Amino acid sequence: MTPLHETDAATGPRTARPRRRHVGTSAPPPLLLPALVGLAFLVLPLIALLVRAPWGTMPDLLTSTEVWQALRLSLICATAATAVSLVLGVPLAWLLARVEFPGRGLVRALVTLPLVLPPVVGGVALLMALGRNGVIGKWLDSWFGVTLPFTTTGVVIAEAFVAMPFLVISVEGTLRAADPRYEEAATTLGASRFTAFRRVTLPLIAPGIAAGAVLAWARALGEFGATITFAGNFPGRTQTMPLAVYLALQNDPDAAIALSLVLLAVSIAVLAGLRDRWMRAA
Repeated sequence: MTPLHETDAATGPRTARPRRRHVGTSAPPPLLLPALVGLAFLVLPLIALLVRAPWGTMPDLLTSTEVWQALRLSLICATAATAVSLVLGVPLAWLLARVEFPGRGLVRALVTLPLVLPPVVGGVALLMALGRNGVIGKWLDSWFGVTLPFTTTGVVIAEAFVAMPFLVISVEGTLRAADPRYEEAATTLGASRFTAFRRVTLPLIAPGIAAGAVLAWARALGEFGATITFAGNFPGRTQTMPLAVYLALQNDPDAAIALSLVLLAVSIAVLAGLRDRWMRAA
């Protein structure tokens, strides 16, 4: 029989830790069957994409001028949108995580709204705000001659609108997990709040910023609805990879499959890069 108490020479009697009971890992059939169906539902379309891929003509399809234009534009715009998200999103995440103010819950809900908002609705909202007759766009056009819709800049704005919440959520979560006493110690030693943020907080939350930036970049790269609504589909100017896939699907399904495989490879690379954060159980 295992004793309930043990005696330590230095500290005296102590309570023994209860033994962990081994829990079986076999899944009951009522859970196993729908789990396998769900797995097949998510995986089979990707397998079908690989099976139906035109591997023989893939090099010719991926080296065409139209594909390279769309790929180049997608990479540039997604990177620019991520940069915009970093400049605006990191301070916004800090505000939500560190500052108490009335209506903070409402602000957080508004920040995360683009996550659940249909992208086409986001594109329409951007047109109403930044279009030539929009609430802000009409002043940009009349005062500065700046037109944002149906331009490459419009692509960046549309992608940043849908991608920034991913970065804000990731950085805010990292900030909430970080100990604020380090910032307080820096301010008591004479550092300003901004210096404490720059020299202390940013190094602490760098992994969260990196993860959020990668997620935002991947989301921007795959954006379709807001981009086609706000920026249109003009080859070489606003036609990104998702728009090229949509256009190719109507005229050349093999090219659409080839372009889809490129985006699939990018998505797999993003997951591989974030495996320690999203693909490993705690």
